[in-house]
Amino acid sequence: MDTAAIEDLFSALGPVSIRRMFGGKGIYFDGVIIAIELNDEILLKADADSAPAFAAAGARQWGYENKAGRPVLMPYWSIPDEALDDPETLALWVRRAYEAGRRADARAAKPSSARTRRRSLDGE
Repeated sequence: MDTAAIEDLFSALGPVSIRRMFGGKGIYFDGVIIAIELNDEILLKADADSAPAFAAAGARQWGYENKAGRPVLMPYWSIPDEALDDPETLALWVRRAYEAGRRADARAAKPSSARTRRRSLDGE
């Protein structure tokens, strides 16, 4: 999928940036990854809060097989069919992806409890 088509899909949010990554493209808004493009398919970011809505809408979760042949599910889902022909519905799903990306960034920014304990023991 070309850059202009990707930018058009995410226009409800505003300008997105696109970066090459692991054989595809990462799609970012406001510094937050919100989707990936693999094999000409856009996959939206989801998390524990939003994944049930994606599943209920009939979206597919992206996954791959690891070296041991076990499936590994990733936090990216296909765009629900209902959103493909309706820009307003697509805008809702794109916003959900952005919200999931922000929550993931917020969780990653929190120090782990072990790290926090170690800092307090060290007097930091």
